[in-house]
Amino acid sequence: MFITNYATDLAMETDTKPNHAMMMEQDAPLSMQIEPSRARFPCCIVWTPLPVISWLLPFVGHIGIAREDGVILDFAGPNFVCVDNFTFGTVARYVQINKEKFSMHKSEEYNLVESGRSQNENQNTWDTALRKSTQEYQHRTYNILTCNCHSFVANNLNRMEFEGGGWNVVNIAVLILLRGRWVSKRSMIQAYAPFVIIFLAGITFGGVHFLTFLAFFAFLLVGWFLLGTYCFKNFINL
Repeated sequence: MFITNYATDLAMETDTKPNHAMMMEQDAPLSMQIEPSRARFPCCIVWTPLPVISWLLPFVGHIGIAREDGVILDFAGPNFVCVDNFTFGTVARYVQINKEKFSMHKSEEYNLVESGRSQNENQNTWDTALRKSTQEYQHRTYNILTCNCHSFVANNLNRMEFEGGGWNVVNIAVLILLRGRWVSKRSMIQAYAPFVIIFLAGITFGGVHFLTFLAFFAFLLVGWFLLGTYCFKNFINL
């Protein structure tokens, strides 16, 4: 009799475990875990080197922003936002954003209500902001000097009012440079190796002329974005 009752209890416990596990899995929120092998970077700004330009100026690169499920979005060309296929290769650096530090404009919610959308669509979420910016940039002309991948990411952060807003192509680049985490040591080596090789070759064969060219190129590029951002408002699109 004791054996029969014990077997019955054991069978009932075994049956309830899968159901309990299933309930736990359904109730669990989206994971914020970084998974480089799957190219999943939930709520992150991601960075990768650009061909040629990053070989001369390693702090310059291509960036994108990832959804809550980790899928990367990046402004890759005229009227085109790339989804889950980072344009210039695998992610090298990333900054994960604290979702508690953003809130969408109240006017966004008002416009949704006025348009007669459902309550679920009115929820001010991370992915809602990304969807709106993606729809906007699917009708934007790409220009590396005036409307580029940094503009797209800044547009998203401003729409969320992340840390009060005010994001632009310059402070986005500084954010990645100062707070960006390398995916791995290999990513860091791959990002800087071309610059080191070209710099050493340039010094060896070009000497002062190479340094002059490099300094002039950096001055032009950085100066363009500083002037376009802070001196000539709205010259660089966001």
